[in-house]
Amino acid sequence: MSVINTKIKPFKAQAFKQGKFIEVSDKDIDGKWAVFFFYPADFTFVCPTELGDVADYYDDFQKIGVEIYSVSTDTHFTHKAWHDSSETIGKIQYTMIGDPTGTITRNFDNMREEMGLADRGTFIVDPEGIIQAVEVTSEGIGRNAVDLLRKVKAAQYVAAHPGEVCPAKWEEGSATLAPSLDLVGKI
Repeated sequence: MSVINTKIKPFKAQAFKQGKFIEVSDKDIDGKWAVFFFYPADFTFVCPTELGDVADYYDDFQKIGVEIYSVSTDTHFTHKAWHDSSETIGKIQYTMIGDPTGTITRNFDNMREEMGLADRGTFIVDPEGIIQAVEVTSEGIGRNAVDLLRKVKAAQYVAAHPGEVCPAKWEEGSATLAPSLDLVGKI
């Protein structure tokens, strides 16, 4: 079953953010745009390249009112150790959630049960807690923060402009479409 257009389930977890251990919950995103960026494991190969890429664009996400939450089934302690030992991970300023029980990962239907690891999944959540976009790739395929930023901007645009949609390759400031009977068969 798809989780698109469903409300995220309640959660509470320990996380690492900017040198501190913090508690986060679904209440922290009430009224805000959020990205949940799941990855299989700390101290691996593709994962740090993705997390570092998102870290490079974190200020851009912040400027449009979006908070980033990376999530793996590692603990918040492991996140701190990785943050302290890796130059790439050390630049992360966003929240790194530990999900050792897999509760959050299962809430997003993103768990590889046979391994106890999260899939490489990205979820864009609107201020009402509704999942607006999902991307899941296989183990060896890394994601792109620039495209994620574009997708978030498209989701925000559509939310702010009922009756309009963003076509393929839409970029901020580009033309949108207003679906109507007049457009059928003309695109």
